[in-house]
Amino acid sequence: MTLCSPRTVLHRAAGSIAAAGLLAAASLAGAAAPAQAADTPVFTLGGPAETALHPYPESGKPKSSTVGISLNNPSEDEENGGFGGYFTLTFDLSGVAGVADVKFEGEGNPDCEVTGTKAVCEDWGIWPGLQGAADLLVTAADGSENGDTGTITVTGEAEGATFTPFTTRLTVGGPDLVMERLPFKTELTPGEKQQAPITFANRGTRDADGVLLTLRYSRGLDIPQRYSNCEYTVDDPGQPDFGSTTALCSVEGAFEAGATYTLATPLTLEATERAYYDTFLYRIQEDSAAQRTAQRAGALFERGTGGVLKAVPAKKGPAARSADLDPYDNQQDVDFRTKNTADFVAYGDDVAGAEGSFVKADIGFRNEGPAWIGHIRSGEDVATVDFTVPQGASVTSKPERCRAVTADGKYREDQTSPAPRYVCNTSMTVRDGSGLDLPFELRVDKAMVGASGAVTVRNTWLQNPKLPFDPKPGNNTAYLILNGEGDGDGSDSGGATEGGDGGSDEPSTPPTSSPDPEESESGTSGSTTSGGSSAGTAGGSGDGGGLASTGSIALIASGTAAAALAAGLVLFTAARRRAARHS
Repeated sequence: MTLCSPRTVLHRAAGSIAAAGLLAAASLAGAAAPAQAADTPVFTLGGPAETALHPYPESGKPKSSTVGISLNNPSEDEENGGFGGYFTLTFDLSGVAGVADVKFEGEGNPDCEVTGTKAVCEDWGIWPGLQGAADLLVTAADGSENGDTGTITVTGEAEGATFTPFTTRLTVGGPDLVMERLPFKTELTPGEKQQAPITFANRGTRDADGVLLTLRYSRGLDIPQRYSNCEYTVDDPGQPDFGSTTALCSVEGAFEAGATYTLATPLTLEATERAYYDTFLYRIQEDSAAQRTAQRAGALFERGTGGVLKAVPAKKGPAARSADLDPYDNQQDVDFRTKNTADFVAYGDDVAGAEGSFVKADIGFRNEGPAWIGHIRSGEDVATVDFTVPQGASVTSKPERCRAVTADGKYREDQTSPAPRYVCNTSMTVRDGSGLDLPFELRVDKAMVGASGAVTVRNTWLQNPKLPFDPKPGNNTAYLILNGEGDGDGSDSGGATEGGDGGSDEPSTPPTSSPDPEESESGTSGSTTSGGSSAGTAGGSGDGGGLASTGSIALIASGTAAAALAAGLVLFTAARRRAARHS
């Protein structure tokens, strides 16, 4: 048996983590852990609760499915919480004898030996978090019949560690619900409506006893109907997400294998006055209490009060049958682009202080709408607040999201000592009526009457600062005034005043003369260093530090699995773009 290195294990985990995350939505966590010493790590084996197998064909090779077994290390200590030792996974295959054939193939697997109805796999290293443990390639066994079922039990063993076992079920045949793609018009205007006659087929080998229709649409879209057999939830406005609405509709009936169905009455999909970039996702699954619980993912849902949503046969006679028992064809999604605008209005502050004193300033911007802006697919930040420090002052504390740059806006290695200029990115969403609030603390190194620093909300690319959706670029700039003429000798601290002018097309609070960022002396004096206080946010701003999922907006029942899948791609993409921006 060939043993693998820690580096190999990391590559394997990366290769199978996506599958493990998707399957975790329907997984069982395993039995309660047995009693053990307090310092003994406990690792949890998991995977899909059940997998349907394509029936064994009359001719040709059987079609395979993959069962991803996951391994979770609950430690939150990324540096010291890993398990650096060999471990063994044992798969009891006796329960699927005559039902399924199981192989361990592919790059995502450890070294495994299969003997009769038992497989033993050995590997090294368990890092904190959820990771792929093994990928089982399963096919229906020759001689198996539709409806045959059995289980596989996985156990683990390692010196100095405990594993909770996991059992998964394999069943030959089953319903295969396939969502048909609708021909939507995708270039819209605010207020435009179109019908959504959701249509799906059952191409499996048995009937589906009820279906669960899931609808998810981002903030700029709406489906006005609220059916009594649907329950609805809206994303928390305090979270940096798409402000989406999710509807879970339990539709009763026996949906026959080989038949196609459509809604008795088409849904109405509307682009609201705040629409800009938006996404609509529609998914069909066999209904069950476990499925509904998984889709809710702990969120609070409210039942509709309208009529009953029903599905009726779409065509006379059966549709073409298929052996495609594929859970990934249950879903479709579509992107919309609405011709709309959003007015980003910068605001500054007016503060005062004697030489050597410290003052607090609140700057930022507001989205006066009408549109919300969200980069759903790319995950890019929507905008940047570009702040030039007033002459005679230095920053001693800044929001965590802000980074120091040179006077001409270029990359700056030193992020601790005061800088002449700071840039602060939003998240990938900025909702209408919200924005970004940025508290700074400054030291007055030299009392200068009317010193000012520009506060500009712009595109994230310094070379192309224009916001493509903003029709009023004149109010994208405001000013932080330090010891203005009305502040006397600067001995009293001035109150915060918003420089915004309610959406006019003029810069707010213009100074007598604006310093050239290239010639600014800001940040060259004073011995204090900038701190790390976090940015304040307005309610519903959607500009918290975290980023949501990018790429295809797959509907994943487990919020934890979704976050694990999304974070890697979004942060990788953002890191590459920011690196390119600094080069």
